Amino acid sequence: MTGRAQIAAVRRTDLDFFAALIDRDVRSLEALLAEEFLIVDVLRGSVHPRAAFVEAISAGRVTFEEIETFPDERTIRLAGPGTGIVVGRTAMSLTGPERARATVASRYTHVFQANGRNWQLISAQGTPISGG
Repeated sequence: MTGRAQIAAVRRTDLDFFAALIDRDVRSLEALLAEEFLIVDVLRGSVHPRAAFVEAISAGRVTFEEIETFPDERTIRLAGPGTGIVVGRTAMSLTGPERARATVASRYTHVFQANGRNWQLISAQGTPISGG
């Protein structure tokens, strides 16, 4: 696969991740997330492993109502064979733990790895930004 094709595949996987969050599509999330996946959540800065993250989504403890992405502010790089890094921006509306509603603008970094068949998200971090 060429570098251009790999970047396109990473972009699709990144967007698929956001779609799975909106749809609460646990099956897709499980396919998209590497076993070693960790996320640093945008609201509290807490670190969550794959199982806890998927459980929070499937149980409705965290619900994403809207996720807007900004394609002009997304950068995708390949870091050697089989590793893709996305830095982008989102505007999200979500309901978090204790049913607290939040609207947050963030910059995010997603790290993807190729597993021979497709790309999987291995690490995600969101950082709140002001001014949307």
